[in-house]
Amino acid sequence: MSEVTIDKIHPNIVLPLFGARDQHLRRIRDHFEVEITHRNGSIKIVGHEDKVQQAADVLQRLKKYVEKYGSLTPDAFDQTMAQVTGQPKTSFTKPIETAQIASPIRPRTPGQAEYIEKIRNHDLTFAIGPAGCGKTYLAVAIALEALKSRQVKKLVLVRPAVEAGESLGFLPGDLLQKIHPYLRPLLDAIHEMMGFEAAQRMMQSEVIEVLPLAYMRGRTLNDAFIILDEAQNSTVTQMKMFLTRMGQNSKIVVAGDTTQVDLPRGTNSGLFDAIHRLKNVKGIALSRLSDVDIVRHPLVQKIVLAYEQSTERDQAKLRELKPGTRIKDNSEE
Repeated sequence: MSEVTIDKIHPNIVLPLFGARDQHLRRIRDHFEVEITHRNGSIKIVGHEDKVQQAADVLQRLKKYVEKYGSLTPDAFDQTMAQVTGQPKTSFTKPIETAQIASPIRPRTPGQAEYIEKIRNHDLTFAIGPAGCGKTYLAVAIALEALKSRQVKKLVLVRPAVEAGESLGFLPGDLLQKIHPYLRPLLDAIHEMMGFEAAQRMMQSEVIEVLPLAYMRGRTLNDAFIILDEAQNSTVTQMKMFLTRMGQNSKIVVAGDTTQVDLPRGTNSGLFDAIHRLKNVKGIALSRLSDVDIVRHPLVQKIVLAYEQSTERDQAKLRELKPGTRIKDNSEE
């Protein structure tokens, strides 16, 4: 066993250095498997020699960071841990605990790790990125974590039903049956993380609520975690209405793909408009995920890249093809 002491811990830096409820110390302790105690301005670290040295190195670096900047961001903490250990920064993002039956969910890319931390540290987060980058899945996971830990009392899942023109009355069934096709990705994520029966019980008791965007008007949601999916298909008026539903102790995630706008021609996207209008408002975060964050089938990343790299010239060539023209198949090579 080995022991290292770090002295001269000024009272003013204790809170940012240790983190809320000593979360930074606990993460260092758990990762390096050491004992950490603080008394009279000194931190004592006890454990195996190599682990103690690494933990002390991390704390010394974090101490200097806090003394210089006055605070400690999640990104700075993860970056310091990565520098000392040589492991990827994503290894140090706190896993998402969604339910007893599910394993903790961890980010698989640096972009996802940053996205998770922004949601945890902001009441309103915008997320834009291509299909398969995890923007909806991770938002649902963090929402279930907040529900499980009783940080919120309600989870509200919202999506524009633009394909039906938001006029759902003509569809058969009750409200949930009408909007079920539009909320399928959100429901799939919930069922995977907490089980079908538990999810159904929570929806029946309205702890988890699923709604089309048009049905949000007039509501104020307190103690709620609210997710707006496919936000690129909201209008400017709808987005303003949605964002102003936020009540006390609530958190909102707005997720969308800027390349898949299904609004009628000439209608401005509420997602684009909101990001532009609110870009300088403190307390609001924007997470930009990209093709490198895609974690579905490996072909999905290639498909997204192919579409992004397509030019107007390529589109024109396709339009010029005469009926019956044979297109070369790369699989034949």
